[in-house]
Amino acid sequence: MCLRQLAVRPRTRLELATAMRKRGVEDEIADEILDRYDEVGIIDDAAFARAWVTSRHHGKGLARRALAGELRRKGVSSDEVGEALDELDPDVEEQTARALVARRLRVESNAPPEAVFRRLVGMLARKGYPPGLAIRLVKEGLAERADAAEFADGIDPDALADAALDPDQR
Repeated sequence: MCLRQLAVRPRTRLELATAMRKRGVEDEIADEILDRYDEVGIIDDAAFARAWVTSRHHGKGLARRALAGELRRKGVSSDEVGEALDELDPDVEEQTARALVARRLRVESNAPPEAVFRRLVGMLARKGYPPGLAIRLVKEGLAERADAAEFADGIDPDALADAALDPDQR
């Protein structure tokens, strides 16, 4: 059962334990099997976390916060999550966000700048990017568009980021 699951994609120890539990495998037997898989290197949560971060960042453009949440839900320990995220360079993360904004700006060419701003900042927030970075990058992207440059000039990224972080402002 575990080998079939691992043939599809790498899995964490928790994912395999959950699958065995659903199929009625006793916890003691599952632990024995998973311990043996650990010993021989068939499962390795740290390697899984590194591969997950690389794949999901490059494939989906997810930021550190979103990646950390996904890995925790998959049962990867906080230490292993931290180590995997340390390999993600902040400059690369910003370049990825910038590329996401540029790609979406091409699609949003006819929409009003206010709507584009809201949509793009929301998209980056859902992907786990911090508010300050999201607002700054969308402002920069809008400033390059002739029809949105005036709107972009009126955006204060620091004030908006502070408001986004302050729960009393909502």
